[in-house]
Amino acid sequence: MFVRNEDFRSFIRYYPIISILIGIHILLFVLVNLFGMFSILRLGVGYNRAIELGEYWRLVTPIFLHGGFAHVLFNSFSLYLFGPALEQMLGKGKFLIGYFGAGIIANIATFYLQDSSFSHVGASGAIFGLFGIYFYMAFYRKELIDQANSQLILMILGIGLVMTFISPNINILGHLFGFIGGAALAPILLIGAKPFINRGIIRVRRTAESGEIRFKPNRWQRRKMRPGSSGGGKIIWGIFIGLVILGFIARYL
Repeated sequence: MFVRNEDFRSFIRYYPIISILIGIHILLFVLVNLFGMFSILRLGVGYNRAIELGEYWRLVTPIFLHGGFAHVLFNSFSLYLFGPALEQMLGKGKFLIGYFGAGIIANIATFYLQDSSFSHVGASGAIFGLFGIYFYMAFYRKELIDQANSQLILMILGIGLVMTFISPNINILGHLFGFIGGAALAPILLIGAKPFINRGIIRVRRTAESGEIRFKPNRWQRRKMRPGSSGGGKIIWGIFIGLVILGFIARYL
């Protein structure tokens, strides 16, 4: 579920919503930080005092904005890893409801529980909402996720919560209520959901059987990784370690 083996074009074709969201993250970051369009940041930041004055769009717009390179890198990479499976399992509409629903819940909680001077940006609340959906799935919809991926999600969630409390300049309430919001929405969103199917691998198998080679999900991989092999395990642990490193980078940059 969380080992990406699509090439660039295939990823966009299979997961258009994730691709668009990541593209918006990067575009807005470039416009603000490289082209100096700080008005975008001023109008979109989740500033509680402005929300009190009726600027309610600020409950949504912080989900698209980020405060630094490490911030946008960490959130976009997390979305790249953990978003595709849910986009396929839930469908585009339900995925958007879960993603933005959790993010908005996180921002509403931040508005009511933080003081008027508090401001924030970032997609972390929405991404923790995805973890909330996976968390619910791991305990109550076990037919949708195998044990190995359940354990991986719980480990990533654990390290994410630890980083939430020890890192500076983190919207702790946003992370926590994003997770709670995702878990709360999960029972409805998962109605009719089916287990994730790795389309890239299936297509490779079909073309291999027909003697054709049209699509290589990983052009740089010289040998195939079989499910459950030690190579696949190394990739999963590599993802885990990479996220931890990115978390520490986000803490100090």
